[in-house]
Amino acid sequence: MSENRYVEKYQGLSDTEVSEKQSEGKINKVQEKTTSSVGAIIAKNIFTYFNLIFAVLAAMLIAVGSYKNLTFLPVIIANVLIGIIQQIRSKKVLDDLSLLYVTNYDTIRNGQLKKVGSEDLVEGDIILLKSGQQIPADAEVLDGQMNVNESLLTGEADEIEKTAGSELKSGSFAVSGDCAARLTKVGAESYASQLTLKAKKAKTKQGEMIRSIEWIIRIAGIAIIPIGAALLYESLKLKGLSIHDSVISMVGAVIGMIPEGLYLLATVALALSAMRLALKKVLLHDMHSTETLARVDVLCVDKTGTITGDDMKVVGVYGDEQYIPVLKKYINTVPDSNSTMLAIRDYFSGNVMRFEGSDVKPFSSAVKYSQITADGKIYRLGAPEYVVDQAGLSENHDLLDQHEMNGERVLALSSEGRPLLFIAIENEIRKSAPDTFRWFKDRDVSIRVISGDNPVTVSNVARKAGIENADKYCDCTTLKSDADYLSAVEKYTVFGRVKPEQKKYLVRAFHAKKHKVAMTGDGVNDILAMKEADCSVAMGSGSEAARQASQVVLLDSDFSKMKDIVGEGRRDVNNITRSATLFLYKNIFSLLLALFSIIIGFKYPLDPSQVSLVSTFNIGIPAFLLALEDNQKRQEGRFIKTTLFGAMPAALTSFFSIAFLVLFGQLFSIPQSEISTASVYLLSLIGFLILGRISRPMSLYHFVVFVICVVGIFVCSKYFYFIFSIDNISLKALALSGVFAIAEIKIMDWFSALFECIQRPKRRPRVS
Repeated sequence: MSENRYVEKYQGLSDTEVSEKQSEGKINKVQEKTTSSVGAIIAKNIFTYFNLIFAVLAAMLIAVGSYKNLTFLPVIIANVLIGIIQQIRSKKVLDDLSLLYVTNYDTIRNGQLKKVGSEDLVEGDIILLKSGQQIPADAEVLDGQMNVNESLLTGEADEIEKTAGSELKSGSFAVSGDCAARLTKVGAESYASQLTLKAKKAKTKQGEMIRSIEWIIRIAGIAIIPIGAALLYESLKLKGLSIHDSVISMVGAVIGMIPEGLYLLATVALALSAMRLALKKVLLHDMHSTETLARVDVLCVDKTGTITGDDMKVVGVYGDEQYIPVLKKYINTVPDSNSTMLAIRDYFSGNVMRFEGSDVKPFSSAVKYSQITADGKIYRLGAPEYVVDQAGLSENHDLLDQHEMNGERVLALSSEGRPLLFIAIENEIRKSAPDTFRWFKDRDVSIRVISGDNPVTVSNVARKAGIENADKYCDCTTLKSDADYLSAVEKYTVFGRVKPEQKKYLVRAFHAKKHKVAMTGDGVNDILAMKEADCSVAMGSGSEAARQASQVVLLDSDFSKMKDIVGEGRRDVNNITRSATLFLYKNIFSLLLALFSIIIGFKYPLDPSQVSLVSTFNIGIPAFLLALEDNQKRQEGRFIKTTLFGAMPAALTSFFSIAFLVLFGQLFSIPQSEISTASVYLLSLIGFLILGRISRPMSLYHFVVFVICVVGIFVCSKYFYFIFSIDNISLKALALSGVFAIAEIKIMDWFSALFECIQRPKRRPRVS
């Protein structure tokens, strides 16, 4: 209705004027891209620091003629190709999905209304804005009235009223009302180039797992240079070895210290998860958000759009029927276009009555009502508690209580505090909601319902949806201090009459209680809390501002897809954590043995080809195969602590056994080639012991992976021994390695028990 009024009043730009603006570059081009280009993906996978190190090591081996020790190159090339192929596949799916996620604006051009994408808007365009939309560029209000929230720019949550002549800033969003506005600054000249950074600041929260992996890689990247140089210097200058033997010894140590597949494993796993979710109409603004959701133990949801469907319908209108014409005029005069107002207008379809020359204040979530001054009276439409005086509430207590117990929302039309009419509205509970909430309960995720509606109404809706402890509800108008919020989040499941800033305070209170919080929402009143949460999820049918500010968007608004997101996240975190233990085992062992070699002054016992053999079947293949399986356990510990403590027993066991094997080998005059081969056997034994431990419980899939790796290393050692420098060993060397192998099993058990005792955390009680 208001749209027709604006179209009749304004002509807008002509096609010729639009073309001129485009040729002048005055377009609202958004700078951020959803995904990297193909070229960028290829370059990112090829031109890495460790690939440069591998290239230098390969060149050194070629220079000394040790071609058989280049066995690590096929593995590196395969890793690069896998990373490129999987990320390009993910990019294609995400790019296709992003076409469904284009933001369009109602724009007046040539005196007609048309949909124009935000990037195609030009300076001087007249756009029509309504509640829930984000303002795409700097603009000036021409007509209408709108309340705007500029918290994404200023951090202040207050709603600012905008009328004709007011300035609108890109990055802010419309809370209520509507208006026609002319774009004054677009593209680089406005905040538009910063819009994505402002609106999506919350989505750039990098997960603890990825931060830890990058920290490990940085440490390894720094350490290998001085250690490699020291090994080379000692071999050449102090031991007097040939350049050939010195290079082989140094490369064997350095290759073992490089976590070459760890970051690739994490990147590919996250990319595949993003691709699988995209196929289910789930858009991730940030791939790391699946990791965050995997660690969540509190999920905050809204009633409307999450537990219930988006569509509302009026159940009935109660009160003095003589005021129905007033209600009809009211709903056509107020500019609100939220789902509640649309439902009331639909109930009175065909109605064209309106107040003329009235003073209108659109609905504000801060005060919970809209207001019109007409015919010498002030009318308000909103929550009964906010627009009806105490006497009116008492008189209609039974009526209100009946509908609230049925889970219906009640609005009141009042004048001077006296109730004129009551409107009962209902949303149907989503069919998938009970099963979804049951799924979260079984996985130790507590549900909290945060809504602006009456707490009794919300409580009954939550109960019907099968949410545990839905009878424990709180009226948030009673919460005043930080202590009130801290107490409430531990006692209550349902929070009603919540104002936008209170949603943020509730999330902060959960954080103060050391919980990981996810927040779902579909309206502009949810954005402050979504920015505060560890992970934010928006409904595709919700406001554009909520979608822009979120990390995850459910494009089909199907809340049951949350199971898929959390499931993917837990798969990634659990499997990458488990596989990272294998990588760190090799890296820590190689570092310790290299340092010991430098200090004691013996030749590093493992050749590069031997390290490649062990890495392939003890680490690379099992790590990638185990990363593919489903794993729904919620990770509670820190990634770096879990992986380091998981790897240390095996790394220390291998280090001590091989270090003493070398020393005893020198004592008994066992040839270096036999010591190297025995070291491969001992290293492989520990590799399979740790693989067996992290595979518990041993499922059929785990058993098959284990057998494949054992058979693989056996076949390569027996039939391709010449490639991997596996020599026959004497009875003396066999006996010595056998003694150390038996000792390894006992030492491994001892170290494992020690680190399990150190690592064992104090379990935080689950939120009920």
